[in-house]
Amino acid sequence: MGTRIIMVAQDCSADYTTVQEAIDAVPLSNTCRTVIRIAPGFYRQPVYVPKTKNLITLAGIRPEDTVLTWNNTATKIDHHQGARVIGTGTFGSGSTIVEGEDFIAENITFENSAPETQYTYLGRPWGPFGRVVLAYTYMDACIKQDGWNNWGKPENERTACFYEYRCFGPGSCPSKRVEWARELIEEEAEQFLAHGFVDPDPQRPWLAQVMAARIPYSAM
Repeated sequence: MGTRIIMVAQDCSADYTTVQEAIDAVPLSNTCRTVIRIAPGFYRQPVYVPKTKNLITLAGIRPEDTVLTWNNTATKIDHHQGARVIGTGTFGSGSTIVEGEDFIAENITFENSAPETQYTYLGRPWGPFGRVVLAYTYMDACIKQDGWNNWGKPENERTACFYEYRCFGPGSCPSKRVEWARELIEEEAEQFLAHGFVDPDPQRPWLAQVMAARIPYSAM
């Protein structure tokens, strides 16, 4: 079965005007890649991809032009889904919450627009085998210099895999990160950024083009 395309634009020129409407239109237990192409704009709404909707791609044109933003915090959650679905506290506070498998996002900014009151971590190992790879990612000054936190479980430092690769911005401080997280070298990063790992569709060359560019740090 081929790829399905859904268009989103706030000016009513596409299939839907909101990202959530497009996600809601994806069939339950979806078995083909569904690409939701999002026109430039600031989309101010929480977004939720449920477990029953897999193989979804959200695709913008440029990350600075297509922004999905909302202002939830762990203590103030305004969401179209109830707490029994998305959870409470940190679990339910994401501006975009993805539970479906094989999710891909490209050329999109995901933003939490709640007022910044403190510095934050890139992530924490909620379980012993957490794995995160942040590549070509802009990091704002609100990111703590040590980057990662063991969440009071030092034993998880031995098994969690937290990696960065060619990230940039004032919050990108590879030399000051915790010792149990590290910067990948090019050969290591390629296994995570290979097109087949991220998106098995060989007709979508966007990642191959990014990798071919070999963007130097000086250009960031």
